[in-house]
Amino acid sequence: MKKKKVKNRTKKNNPTKKINEAVEEFGSRFSFSIPDKIKRYLYSSLFFLLAIIFVFSFLGKAGVVGNSLEDIFYFLIGNVIFIIPVLFIIFGLVFLKDDEAFKDAKNSLILSTAILLLGVCGIFGLAEINTDKALADTFIWSHAGTGGWIGYAVSWPLLYGFDYPVTLALFIIAIIVSLWIIIQPFRRVIEEYEDEEEIKIEVKKEESKLPKFSFEKILPKLEKKEDTSKIEAKKNDGLKTFEQKKSENKEYKYPPLDLLSKKSGNPEGGDITYNSSVIKRTLQTFGIPVEMAEINIGPTVTQYTLKPAEGIRLSKITTLQNDLALALASPTIRIESPIPGRSLVGIEIGNKKRAVVGLREVLDTKEFKDSPAPLLMALGRDVKGEPSFADLAEMPHLLVGGTTGSGKTICLNSIILSLLYRNSPSEMKLILVDPKRVEFPVYANLEHLLCPVIYDANQTLVSLKWLVGEMERRFTVLAGGHSRDIGSYNEKMEKKGEEKLPYIVLIIDELASLMSARGKEIESYIVRLAQMSRATGIHLILATQRPSVEVITGLIKANITSRIALKVGSLIDSRTILDSSGAEKLLGRGDMLLMSKEASKPKRVQSPYISETEIKKVVNWITDSSVEIKETKTEELGDSFIETEEEKEEGSLAGELNKALETPEAQMDNFFSKEDPMYDEAKRTVIQSRKASTSLLQRRLGIGYARAARLMDILEERGVVGPQDGAKPREVFIAEESQVNSSEEEIE
Repeated sequence: MKKKKVKNRTKKNNPTKKINEAVEEFGSRFSFSIPDKIKRYLYSSLFFLLAIIFVFSFLGKAGVVGNSLEDIFYFLIGNVIFIIPVLFIIFGLVFLKDDEAFKDAKNSLILSTAILLLGVCGIFGLAEINTDKALADTFIWSHAGTGGWIGYAVSWPLLYGFDYPVTLALFIIAIIVSLWIIIQPFRRVIEEYEDEEEIKIEVKKEESKLPKFSFEKILPKLEKKEDTSKIEAKKNDGLKTFEQKKSENKEYKYPPLDLLSKKSGNPEGGDITYNSSVIKRTLQTFGIPVEMAEINIGPTVTQYTLKPAEGIRLSKITTLQNDLALALASPTIRIESPIPGRSLVGIEIGNKKRAVVGLREVLDTKEFKDSPAPLLMALGRDVKGEPSFADLAEMPHLLVGGTTGSGKTICLNSIILSLLYRNSPSEMKLILVDPKRVEFPVYANLEHLLCPVIYDANQTLVSLKWLVGEMERRFTVLAGGHSRDIGSYNEKMEKKGEEKLPYIVLIIDELASLMSARGKEIESYIVRLAQMSRATGIHLILATQRPSVEVITGLIKANITSRIALKVGSLIDSRTILDSSGAEKLLGRGDMLLMSKEASKPKRVQSPYISETEIKKVVNWITDSSVEIKETKTEELGDSFIETEEEKEEGSLAGELNKALETPEAQMDNFFSKEDPMYDEAKRTVIQSRKASTSLLQRRLGIGYARAARLMDILEERGVVGPQDGAKPREVFIAEESQVNSSEEEIE
């Protein structure tokens, strides 16, 4: 027992152990690690500094330190000192450039440079010894000639052992080998640059501005044949392609693609072979044997395809999603099981470097030019790098959802620009709703707009009411023309040479704020339009950053089946938009899932990036060209249809211009301006009494029920009073009578 106590005491009171622990603690506190990038910059700057010091030392302006360094190196290598600055500059560039060729060859570069210096110094020393027999007879330790002390020390024993010709040959071979080793990494970099230039030239020849993002091109021709067959089938139906329509329409100048900037860049998917082996090995550890198939490198993600062995359930692979993410060191992965139309499973991993997809590269494709669809939208590029399009007329409505910063507004802008590139103001009209007031004002001067950009929920409700009325009017027109839809009706009108019905697209940037203000009414009109407006050429695009059940209700989801889901915050939001998971695992910045009736499962697409400068260029070009067309038309018409401002105010329009009243723009203006002579008095009465009802107007104004009900409808349309809520009186939105007086003074 005593011995044990002594041992315990020695363990507790061991001074060396305490000292070691204190040293380790001190080292852990004050130790730090320098990143590799900063290390490279430090080494590179050191070599550049040494090169500068040697250059100034040759001029005698490097001070005491520089002159002493020159003396030391001149003693060691003699006249070879003049190539030292060049070598230091090369080393600085090698350390500065982060290239795999230089990373692998840094040690070999240092060794080959040392051999080069020895060879050159040896040749200078050999030449000096060959001319002076005194230096050849005995080795002089203090001698430093033209080759320096190193050149003399290397060449003397070799000359003594092999004689002059063999020694000279050895030095020449050493110089050649060292130069060959030094050139190798630079040659690899030059070859890679030449290969990239050749790829760019081949891509330009094939009329595709971005490279094909595919690792192994399997079955690309079959997909292209399917697309061309669809286009040819549409051509056989008698429909004109976009290029044919563009060449025939001389009244409107379509914007050129030069207004959009080119986006260049290649994606980097990382070590593809290593990731493929990790996927296969990880699945095998869980008892799932697979065979790896093709690998597709897209602009945002890389898709690894695999075929599981027979008898393996796909649910086993999908449940290993987190395990695969851990093995691949990836934050999120998406498993597509199976890939639609193929007996393969796809595993999508985010690229280390994403490629920017430009709208110009997507629009400048054969699919976009040869398609006859008037409302064809450019959505971006899929996981294979192929351009992706969607026809809004076939959808026929679209729902877009995603969190803030996911690229929702940029996606809407790319859709609007692709529609503007295909349609003139006579072919398509837009109604833009922007409750945020900052996204759509750039389109304010477009002739494609039916009305100014809408910012208010009440104005949105009025526009939806007008769209319902316009839809019913168009049904009457189609029935009178014995046409089933707007496409067949416009074909008949084109053959007759009469005016066609334009498509109308309503785009709402933020549906959540409108639903919170006038939710029930807006929902009822949206559902009514979504159910019936397809045949009349009226289409809806609704976007929201809060995809909850209160915003995207069950009726809206049931009637709008085509949806785009960008990155969302939770699984619940993903199921609200897509009725399935997947949107919460997207990478953001335009990475989206497209669900339409053409595909059984959501399709992953990278949306094109469009800047505000490009949007302004396109809009300004369209507005300027429309002004030029108007000026040429007025010059051709002369003074026969020109009216003065007084005649316009009196309402006496020329006969040719009376037809404009039948256009949707004029009808919408009439819808907003229909009033009653007693409107102002009714408005004042409602605000003063702070309640609104039809019986109140009957008593106060002494009018009948029909006229009072009409006045109440106008007050509701103008946003003065709220909607009717059962037996309760209507809500009055305007609080003070002074607002009415101020508005009347502004009108006067």
